[in-house]
Amino acid sequence: MRKITLIALSVFATACIASAQTPKFGHINMQEVVFLMDEMDSARVELEKFNTDIQTTYNAMIEEYNTKISTYEQMSANWTPSVLATKQQEIQDLQNRLQQYQQNAQMDMNNLQQQLMAPISQKANEAVAKVGKANGLVYVFDLSSGAIPYFDAAQSMDITAQVKSELGISPDKKLPVQGQPQQ
Repeated sequence: MRKITLIALSVFATACIASAQTPKFGHINMQEVVFLMDEMDSARVELEKFNTDIQTTYNAMIEEYNTKISTYEQMSANWTPSVLATKQQEIQDLQNRLQQYQQNAQMDMNNLQQQLMAPISQKANEAVAKVGKANGLVYVFDLSSGAIPYFDAAQSMDITAQVKSELGISPDKKLPVQGQPQQ
């Protein structure tokens, strides 16, 4: 009897050791978490304001361009060759300025977006690391990246809710339905 107990105990101990050494995996929808962060709300507002300012300036430039084109079309028959050449050069210069403005505005928008996103991403990554470590996870996979073609949800812990909690995101805060404003 004692031998059977010792065998059963050693099998149980081996099973416990084996399960303790099995790596634990977690997964998260990082895009959802970042989208719901309060910092992201203020970043979106700042990006929208910046975009509105860019668009206002661009629209004024387009209006100036359209006015010059209209004037050129109406008056070109009456202008001398030197005035005609000057007006054509003005229109060409304005086209170049519009093109350069669009390129610069896009670069500025990208730079602002990167500048605003860096601390948000860092904070989210730190929260994932903290939750992952607290749960004894070896890896945490981001399912929103699309780089994971398969995962077994039964073998992986979904830490999205825990990370949201770590970041102070209300459990009631949800992603907006396409075309509807956020809560």
